[in-house]
Amino acid sequence: MNAAQNTAESSPFLLLETMRKSANVLRDAGLPFALAGGVAAYARGGGLPVHDVDFVILPEDVDAAAEAFRNSGMRVERPPEGWLIKAFDDDRMIDLIFRIAGHPDMRALLDRAEEITVESVPMPVLGATDLVISFLGAFTEHHANFAGTLTCVRPLREQVDWARVREATAGSAFATAFLVLLRELRVLDDHDKR
Repeated sequence: MNAAQNTAESSPFLLLETMRKSANVLRDAGLPFALAGGVAAYARGGGLPVHDVDFVILPEDVDAAAEAFRNSGMRVERPPEGWLIKAFDDDRMIDLIFRIAGHPDMRALLDRAEEITVESVPMPVLGATDLVISFLGAFTEHHANFAGTLTCVRPLREQVDWARVREATAGSAFATAFLVLLRELRVLDDHDKR
């Protein structure tokens, strides 16, 4: 095995180490947070993460979170998107999201998060329904990666309130198409009203 293969195969484990460090940074700073994205799907039974680590924070905590990550030795960036800041643990990216698709009330979203032990660290993790709503709410004509989302959503199917997902994403043609795909793949059936 060459060095490139070794790095690629170990990157999910390095991401999990970054997740542990980041959760501790947020906890030590006394900031409310919840694990989100692909790592939250992993915490709830999905596959290992491959891209980055996502956390949800409150909009009013952005500056305090940026300072806490800088003080921990990580580089922090404020991209122009206006809904997240980014921190970097070496080359591993942490998205600190303070506005998330499909969730106008960030405090309520964090209040619904459940404490789960992830890689030996107890932390709040977004509920499966909230995760699916955020995944589907992020679809646009420029970003509609159904394959990546399917790998996160499929293992969560029995934990999700699908009626709530349908209601929260009703205005999105992309979300509707994704729900049709789930039915066609028999991940869901027409009678699944949970």
